Amino acid sequence: MLNDDTKEHRQKKNGCERTKRQEYRENGVSQECPQKNTKGAEGRTEDSVRGTFNRQYQDRLFKAIFGREEHKDWLLSLYNALNGSSYTDPSAIEINTIEGIIYVTMKNDISFLIDSQLNLYEQQSSYNPNMPLRGLMYFSQLYQKYISKQRKDIYSSALLKIPTPQFIVIYTGSTELDDVKELKLSDSFEVPDTSGRFEWTATVVNISKGHSRKLLEQCPPLRDYAVYVSRIKGNVAAGMTKEDAVNEAMEYSIEHNLLNGYFLEQKMEVLNMSLTEFDQEEYDRNRFNDGKEVGIAIGIAEGERKNALQNARNFKYKNIPVDIIAECTGLSIEQVNAL
Repeated sequence: MLNDDTKEHRQKKNGCERTKRQEYRENGVSQECPQKNTKGAEGRTEDSVRGTFNRQYQDRLFKAIFGREEHKDWLLSLYNALNGSSYTDPSAIEINTIEGIIYVTMKNDISFLIDSQLNLYEQQSSYNPNMPLRGLMYFSQLYQKYISKQRKDIYSSALLKIPTPQFIVIYTGSTELDDVKELKLSDSFEVPDTSGRFEWTATVVNISKGHSRKLLEQCPPLRDYAVYVSRIKGNVAAGMTKEDAVNEAMEYSIEHNLLNGYFLEQKMEVLNMSLTEFDQEEYDRNRFNDGKEVGIAIGIAEGERKNALQNARNFKYKNIPVDIIAECTGLSIEQVNAL
C-alpha cells in the first residue's frame, strides 16, 4: 500500500506529465523527444528553416497520416478504396508495422492485418523496380511474427493457414507511370522464368497529379495527402525555395481544411517531416545521379580499353612491331605481348 504522501506525489507527477504530453501534442512535437523550438523571423523554427530540425523523427508523412493507431479510420478508408470493400469498424485493423528491420532512415511503410489479409503499404517518391524483392523480405518477417504470435508449428503435418498477402506501393514521383503498374519478382531472375511457380508482386498505385482520380475520390484522406504533396512539388517547380514551398502548401492545406484540420493541429510536426523528407529525397537523387555518372565514366573507360585491345590485335595480325602498337594504343608492351 502507498502512503498518502507518496500518492499525492505521484498524482502531481502524473498530472505534470499529462500536461507536458498535451503541450507537446499542441506544438506538434513528439512527447518522447521534445525538440528545440526557437522562432525565426517568419514564425518558423530556426532549425526547420534549415530543414534539419527533425533528424530523429523516423516517420514520413504518409506513415504519420495512415500508420498511427489514432488514424485507423483513415487507413480503413484507404484499404476500402483500394479493395472495393466497405468495412466500417477501424478496430478491425491490427497494425503490425515492423520497426527498424529493413528501412534504416525514414519510415514510409505500414503493415496491418484485416479480415485474414496481411497488407503492406509503402509510399515512394522515386520509381524502384526492386519493390517485389523488398516486399518479399519484409513479408517474411511479418509471417515469422504472425506464426510465433499464433504459436503455430511449421513442422506440423497439418497445413498451416496464413493471411493472404497484399503489397501496395503508393507512388508520388515525377517519372511517368500508369495509374496502376504491377512489378513482379520474376523480372529480377537471372534465368528467365515465366512459369509462375515462384512469384511475388508489388502493385504500384500512382497518385501523382492527374492520376488515379477515382481512387482519390473514394478516399478523401489519400486525396488530401496527394494535394499537399503535389502542391509542394508544384511550388518547387515554380522556383520557390523548399522552405517557402512547404510553408505555402501548409497554409493552403490549413485554409482548405485538408485532413479535417490535421495540418493545423500538427503543423510543426508536418512542416518538419516535410522538410526532412525533402532533404532525404534530394540526397537520394544526388546519390543516384552520382552513381549514374560514375557508371557512365566506367562504361566509357571500359569501352575505350576494349577498343584499344582490339586495335592491338589487328596491328599484331599485320606484324606491326610491339613497341609501335603500344605507343599507338596506349597499352603497355606487356599487355600487347599477352594478346
